[in-house]
Amino acid sequence: MAHFRRPLAAAATLNGAIFLVEAIAGYRANSLSLLMDAVHNLSDQAALVLLYLALVLPSGVSRTLLRSANLFNSVGLVAVSGLLLWQAAQHVLAPTPLAGAVPAFVGLAAAAGNWGVARLLREPAQVSVAVRLAYLHNLGDMWVSLAPVAAGILVAGTGYFAFDALAAGAIALWIIGTTLREVVVSRDELIWPQRLDCGHPRSGRL
Repeated sequence: MAHFRRPLAAAATLNGAIFLVEAIAGYRANSLSLLMDAVHNLSDQAALVLLYLALVLPSGVSRTLLRSANLFNSVGLVAVSGLLLWQAAQHVLAPTPLAGAVPAFVGLAAAAGNWGVARLLREPAQVSVAVRLAYLHNLGDMWVSLAPVAAGILVAGTGYFAFDALAAGAIALWIIGTTLREVVVSRDELIWPQRLDCGHPRSGRL
């Protein structure tokens, strides 16, 4: 699996760049939809880094570290999404000005970036279930990143700034719903992972 080190590192680097661009642009343009998508990509970044470590380290990532990372990542993602959902509701009631072109162009770039991440993961996904899940997840992220694009177009076309907040709220609800569903459906693997399917032999190490 060592030959997959480069594409996994490139995927994590590209995903990190997507997060930074969306976070900075969202903050400066006052776009909640971009900030919400940035939060989503930040959670993906943690998953990609852990996956990279599990695939390149001789003995993989310990169960304790993986369990803690999964738990805190899920709790943190739901908490931050809830906070931004509350902010989105306030912005719907009292819309704040923003340039619609910013979420439109940055969201389009983020969608292209997520496609690039998935493309980098496509070959490793053929031999690892864990990488395949990340690959499919990033393909889905490509469509989620189009929400700020739609919001930006609607803001630019109508002058109604609340469309950005509505898009942010939709992304937040989607993240909260899918995260909680995954925790419930995969709670044994998520909270008590026996091992990450990464090509390493089974080990009793905690």
